[in-house]
Amino acid sequence: MLEVLSKIYGTGMEALLIGLAAAFTAQCIKFLLHLITKKEIDLTLFTTTGGMPSSHSAGVVGLAVPVGILTGFTSVDFALATGLALVVMYDAAGVRRAAGKQAACLNKIILDFYKHDVAQFGGRLKELLGHTPLQVFAGAIYGVCFALLAHYYWGILFS
Repeated sequence: MLEVLSKIYGTGMEALLIGLAAAFTAQCIKFLLHLITKKEIDLTLFTTTGGMPSSHSAGVVGLAVPVGILTGFTSVDFALATGLALVVMYDAAGVRRAAGKQAACLNKIILDFYKHDVAQFGGRLKELLGHTPLQVFAGAIYGVCFALLAHYYWGILFS
């Protein structure tokens, strides 16, 4: 395993793995924050969207930073990765957040109008879809920090 990881250092696979690890660990942070604040275990937090920090933001920024380190911060590769990150973060704080608010309104309307019989409409709509700008920003900052530390320590271990 260590031999495989040493061969990945400095390649595009490093950037991909760091981005995926940043997203996964951000989901773990959501779980831990929920455990600390609500004093309950909610394993669904590992597979749901929304919440603090944004794992989508952490993942795409965690991908963009190593791309910049490996190919240069003025490269087309970094520009593409950064463009993708900006679209994902805008979507998380804008479109998906608005969709979550609409879902909450529709759920309330259905509950009020149909006297709590939401089963005939396929059940409640998912309300926690997007993020606040703070959650997106926190995810992006986490992604930068995670990527820089991961690349740095990966270099110490395998170069």
